[in-house]
Amino acid sequence: MSIQFPYKRTCRPFIDGTYSPTRYISDPDYSISPEHYIRAFLLIQHDFQNLLYYIEPCDTNLDTYSLRIYELFFRICVEIETNFRAILKENGYEVKDDRLNISDYILINKSHRLSSYEVKIPYWNDNEKIIQPFKEFSRCRKTNEDKIPKPRWYEDFVGIKHDRLKHFNSANFRNLVDAMAALVVVISAQFCREDFSPGNTLLALEGPNDGMESAIGGFFRVKFPNDWPKHERYGFDYESMKKGDWKILCYDYVKE
Repeated sequence: MSIQFPYKRTCRPFIDGTYSPTRYISDPDYSISPEHYIRAFLLIQHDFQNLLYYIEPCDTNLDTYSLRIYELFFRICVEIETNFRAILKENGYEVKDDRLNISDYILINKSHRLSSYEVKIPYWNDNEKIIQPFKEFSRCRKTNEDKIPKPRWYEDFVGIKHDRLKHFNSANFRNLVDAMAALVVVISAQFCREDFSPGNTLLALEGPNDGMESAIGGFFRVKFPNDWPKHERYGFDYESMKKGDWKILCYDYVKE
């Protein structure tokens, strides 16, 4: 039995494995101010692209670190956490004192399958650069923060946040690229290719025949998960159901 109503801020495939149509993502009950998060993402992507004029995207430069990288790396990680908080809160997830951390964020892997997403970094000069920025989440069995397998880029972000001088060399190009790919995943897992622009809201750009699709913003390539069990896929017809009994569900993270 497939899922007959979508979850808030949760992009999933339909029974046939495709992610279209995505009209439900534009439903006003699907998310609060989605354009706010898209605009923030596009600004960060723009700044990332500008940085590539000064740092060539290649393996040789992965250990390069600087204050400029630190600035952008920190912004990206904060934006990822901002999106995580929005997903959890809008789905009714409650925490004491409004405090969230990795033990809360990892719950989103169950609802969005973050660990299965792949992102291709364009213009990489060495071998093809494809990243699974949340692959560590797939190994998690407990939600005790100390035992959660955290992505390296996130661990380094926490280290820099608490002591920049000591961990300054963690503000490197490797972590920046991985975190940027993670933000692409988090945005795609919520909004697929809907960019909420004033004109055409569906971004559908052609690209190479690589099994991936253009992410929002048209710069990165993303591979959406194809390992969803059929009973966890969407099985509704938005256009037909919108005329009758229609609702957007809250994902029960506590139950899961």
